[in-house]
Amino acid sequence: MKKNMGVVDRVFRIVVAIVVALLFHFNIIGGVFAYVLLSLSAVFLFTSITGFCPVYIPFGFNTCKLKE
Repeated sequence: MKKNMGVVDRVFRIVVAIVVALLFHFNIIGGVFAYVLLSLSAVFLFTSITGFCPVYIPFGFNTCKLKE
């Protein structure tokens, strides 16, 4: 897997995952909606750690700076 996510994209996803976790922890969100958001946050966190987002491939997105 070749990295296709830049630093800004990765940091943004981590921040979103943390915010959703905090909203859930403080019971601001709940029910099925909360679990859907938590699942999405887990995916965001995983893709941020790996630097690879498989959804970017079909659309040809690449936010990672290319090393020459």
